Amino acid sequence: MKKAVFIALLIFCLSPWGSPPVALALGLVLAFTIGNPFPQLEGKFTKYLLQASVVLLGFGMDLGAVYRAGRQGILFTVATIFGTLILGYFVGKLLGVASRTSTLISSGTAICGGSAIGAVGPAINAEADEMSVSLGTVFVLNSVALFLFPIIGHALNLTQNQFGVWAAIAIHDTSSVVGAAGTYGAEALAIATTVKLARALWIAPVALLFAYLYRPKSKSQVPRPKSKKAI
Repeated sequence: MKKAVFIALLIFCLSPWGSPPVALALGLVLAFTIGNPFPQLEGKFTKYLLQASVVLLGFGMDLGAVYRAGRQGILFTVATIFGTLILGYFVGKLLGVASRTSTLISSGTAICGGSAIGAVGPAINAEADEMSVSLGTVFVLNSVALFLFPIIGHALNLTQNQFGVWAAIAIHDTSSVVGAAGTYGAEALAIATTVKLARALWIAPVALLFAYLYRPKSKSQVPRPKSKKAI
C-alpha cells in the first residue's frame, strides 16, 4: 500500500499538474504519515541521484546568459556568497550544529540550494543523514519563501529591481527564485534570474574549496627516538 501511494504521488509530481512546492508538500505529508516505503534503497541512490541532478542542471543552463551574468556584479556576488558562508559558520557554532551540516546549509543558502548541497556534500564526504537534514531545511524554507516573499515585497513597497536582487540572494533554489520573482513582475524576474545565474557559477569553486578544507589529515610522522648520550 505504501509503495503504491508513493508511486502514484511520484507520477503526479512528474505530470504537468505537479510543481516544486506541491512535490515538497506531498513529500512532507508522506514522510509524516506513512513514512518512506523504500528505506533500504534510500542511502544507496540519494548520493548518486543528487550528483546526476547537478550535472543535468548544467545541461539546462544557457551558457551565454551565464557568462554575461557572471561578468556583471562580480564583487557583489563574491561578497554575498562568502559573507553568507562565514556567517553560517559562526551561526552553526553558536547553535551547536554539526560542522558538515552547517557547511551544507550555508552552501545551499549562499549559492543555489539543493544543487550546491548536492555538489558540496560528496566533496566533504557528508553522511546521508547530514545531506537529508540540509536538503530538508533548504526545501522547506524554499516553499515558504515562494509564497511569502511576494507578499512581503508588496507590503514593503519594494521596486522590481530591489525585489529581484533580494529574491535571488535570499531564496535558495533557482526554481523558487523564478517562481517568486515571476509573481512579482517581469522586471523582477529578469533581474532575479541574472543574479541567480551569476551565483550558480560558484558551485564548483566553493565545492573545491570545501574539498580542500575537509581533506583527510595526513598522519603525523612518528618521532625518531633520541640517541643516547655518550658516557
